[in-house]
Amino acid sequence: MKKIASILSVIALGLAFSTSVYCEGVIPAPAAASTVTGKVVDLNSGETLAGVAISIEGTDTKVYTDLDGNFTIKDIKPGVYNLILSMISYKNSLVENVELLPNENEELEVKLDNK
Repeated sequence: MKKIASILSVIALGLAFSTSVYCEGVIPAPAAASTVTGKVVDLNSGETLAGVAISIEGTDTKVYTDLDGNFTIKDIKPGVYNLILSMISYKNSLVENVELLPNENEELEVKLDNK
């Protein structure tokens, strides 16, 4: 009985070792993601706008501009997207057909108009 248990443990150890050696280096490459960065300014004054909501149409992704009107949306799957920008006291803006290629950083400047 001890001999069988000993043999089984050797086999299990051998399988564990061979599996870890076999799997080493087979980590799939991460998908190529894109980034959108930009600045949002007032159409009339040119002043930067803080707190503007930028969302990708059809997704749950939403970011806000910082105190200097800048925003960044990272790790976006390559494709064509529409961005919706909104802020109280301003008209919503739709930036259509933003095409993102793998590993690309698309830079935008968007001007919002007062209501």
